[in-house]
Amino acid sequence: MVNYSMKNKIIKRIQEEFNENVDLIIKEVNISLRKKVYVVYLESVTGSDKVNDYILKNLALLSGLKRRRLTDIKSLIPSPHTIVIKQLDEIEFYLTNGFTIVVEGRTVLALETKADINRSVSEPTTEQAINGPKDAFTENIQINLGLVKRRIKSHTLKSVNKVIGRKTSTMLNILYFDDIAEQENVDEVLKVIDGIDIDGITDSGILAQFFHLESNSNLPTVYKTERPDLVSTALLEGKIVILVDTSPFALILPSFFGDFINPPSDNYSIPKNINFLKVLRFACFFFTMMVPAIYIALLNFNPEAIPTSLLVNFAMQRSEVPFPTIVEALIMLVVCEILRESDYRFPNSYGSAISILGALIIGEAAVSAGIVSPIMIIIIAFTFITSLIFTDQEVTNALRQWRFLFLVLATLFGLYGIIIAFIYFLVYVTEITSLGKPYFFPLSPYEKNYLHKYLFKTKINKDDNRSPMLTKKNITKQRSKL
Repeated sequence: MVNYSMKNKIIKRIQEEFNENVDLIIKEVNISLRKKVYVVYLESVTGSDKVNDYILKNLALLSGLKRRRLTDIKSLIPSPHTIVIKQLDEIEFYLTNGFTIVVEGRTVLALETKADINRSVSEPTTEQAINGPKDAFTENIQINLGLVKRRIKSHTLKSVNKVIGRKTSTMLNILYFDDIAEQENVDEVLKVIDGIDIDGITDSGILAQFFHLESNSNLPTVYKTERPDLVSTALLEGKIVILVDTSPFALILPSFFGDFINPPSDNYSIPKNINFLKVLRFACFFFTMMVPAIYIALLNFNPEAIPTSLLVNFAMQRSEVPFPTIVEALIMLVVCEILRESDYRFPNSYGSAISILGALIIGEAAVSAGIVSPIMIIIIAFTFITSLIFTDQEVTNALRQWRFLFLVLATLFGLYGIIIAFIYFLVYVTEITSLGKPYFFPLSPYEKNYLHKYLFKTKINKDDNRSPMLTKKNITKQRSKL
């Protein structure tokens, strides 16, 4: 060990800042009788073989040169990135990011020697699609950026780097086309990021909440995706994408209500085949939110709307149930929410099986004990089946809250309560914004071209223009001659 009093002042500072860090390695290399070079790295994030092959072996060559200066290392060491550090405060950032620090006197170099601690590119797990690419983002921001640039080969795709988090120093990449995306949108994203002063950002989901503060709604306003093909599609539409180091999910801004109902992967299907599914998804959104409320409203306030034979059947089923319909519905909804939450927490190998088994056993036992009626089991089962179409957990959580609101108002006012709740939902959604853009676009405000992406997909040769809501300087996407 080098005598502490004889050490370079920069090395002393490093050792003081990284006190009690067992992975800090400091090596002293003599390149002449009077000159010493210090090699500093963190063993946990740095590849020791790279340090040995790239730096230590080549430092031996430096001792044989007539000009024994540190700048000669630049030509001797085949490192992917060699950076001259001018501010000592930057040393911590480079050390913790897998760089090796080489110090001689007051001269400091940072050489990239990152350890390979990344998982390989795998298939999407939360956004699976039959058609389309099968690669997904990983926790490495450079790999993620490469997956995007593998698809988009244009110099107009810009990448702005930002570092946030006082403790984590998390790297961000803000991607956009400078000839498509509106500069005011880019400036707004950068303004939000520059205004964040926090100890750490460990995932893109934390960063998304800062953009969500604008709307303060229970519906998500930032689209999170693990698919690089969807990111590429969003960029071509004029949107802005944020990649976060250590997170396999990218953020897309702005995002609208329809983005969370009909995924962009519909673009890989024939319009005539996919349009039915598009309408079905929107129907399922309202079914899962309103069906229990409609059942309670009809049964308690408007039984004349139910066919007589069916109404008699309902009455016979409920004759042995001691609770009112609202209590039945609340019991089963709470039980199903518990089962759903347990499904999230259990390992994938047997989580779904346990949830299905639990639902069958609890449902059968509840009917046999006379706690709920069989029709209520059917209503709640249909409600949760329609909610399974939506993979975004934020959408599912928002639907849960709206479902209970519809249920309460239907219990108090019947069908009038459902109408009141529905009007409130429309007013609520139309007031939400994402990056300053109306969340209910393209329905409010109405825009024909972008509406086709949500409700009715047009033929590929008819999709000529981008939405003026996203860009005004480069509207045309294609000039089809078909």
